[in-house]
Amino acid sequence: MKREKNFGISGERLKYGLVGGGPGSFIAAVHRTGIDFTRAADLVAGCFSRDSVKNRTAALEFGISNDRTYSTFDEMAKREAARDDGIDFAVIATPNNTHYAASRAFLENDINVSCDKPLCFTVEEALELASLARDKGLLFMVTYAYTGYPLIHHARELVRSGQLGAIRVVMCEYPQGWLSDRTEDSGNLQAKWREDPAQAGIAGCVGDIGTHVENLAHTVTGLEIESLSATLATFVEGRTLEDNAMITVRYKGGAVGHYWPSQVAIGHENSLAIRVYGSEASIEWEQEKPNVMRMMKKGQPPMILTRGGPGLGRAAARWTRIHAGHPEGAFEAWANIYEAFCNSLKRHIKGQPSDDLEYFPTVIDGMRGVKFIHDCVKSSKADSAWVNGASQYCV
Repeated sequence: MKREKNFGISGERLKYGLVGGGPGSFIAAVHRTGIDFTRAADLVAGCFSRDSVKNRTAALEFGISNDRTYSTFDEMAKREAARDDGIDFAVIATPNNTHYAASRAFLENDINVSCDKPLCFTVEEALELASLARDKGLLFMVTYAYTGYPLIHHARELVRSGQLGAIRVVMCEYPQGWLSDRTEDSGNLQAKWREDPAQAGIAGCVGDIGTHVENLAHTVTGLEIESLSATLATFVEGRTLEDNAMITVRYKGGAVGHYWPSQVAIGHENSLAIRVYGSEASIEWEQEKPNVMRMMKKGQPPMILTRGGPGLGRAAARWTRIHAGHPEGAFEAWANIYEAFCNSLKRHIKGQPSDDLEYFPTVIDGMRGVKFIHDCVKSSKADSAWVNGASQYCV
């Protein structure tokens, strides 16, 4: 049964708990900063580390009381669910191997979830989480935060309004260079767990950044993968998981695409980029230059669209946080998906419908990402054979 909430006026701040975020963590701080930007929710509880000293150190830093600092996420889920002032949602910002169990613990206790990607290890686990969230009537966000950039909202709007015409070709890439050597042997904890199958799962760069490529392409175009052919390679000697992937996709409806995630591309930092070519126009966008998008209409000179500038639609305007010419970046993108999630959650708690512009990546996006990982690994092991792709899920 869904837990009843005593929720006040629409301006009241939500309460959330954090799993992960102990000393030395990276992504949890990004989650917290994004939420802080929204002013929509307060951190009131957490299980920050399995190490009791680190757990308490983080709690003291965040101002969390002893009675809401938990040794396990199971304890946190049960005790927070029993409180009249319990958390409205849990943020799971831990290595991949804990995503499924932590998400399930909170869903089973009627607590909404925001989980880092990839959602979990297996397609079956993903389907179970999505079904559980649906049956419980809970919101579940998977934090593909690059979709929070205003110009990505505009790109999505351009495609859906037909201004690009029929989509023909999608090129999406995410090259990094930080794992071009055995970084995992140098004491870098972020590199170490990402190259450990027990913590990262069956894929390396495909699971870590390739899912961002798949999600960004799907978010912008709405296209569903019909089949894919993948070549996964491990270039750094002694590494178990792949550090580069070349993926060709066929979409339902006839469009084609090519994805390139890599963590051995020397000279690149976080060079996520997408190019979409339609029958009437094309667009180009780069994550490291997120406030600019290039659009080319058939027979016309190229146009440079700027975040907050003229010629943008309602969706981009909704998620623009400062006037044109003042750069917005990654924290604002995180803030945008969390603002959409929190606004939707407030309405959900009150039994009100969500605004159609309150867009955030959901558990279905997470399921699609897990299926994508497995299809890429399956294809590569079969000498890049074509594998049926991620079709629509019915949950």
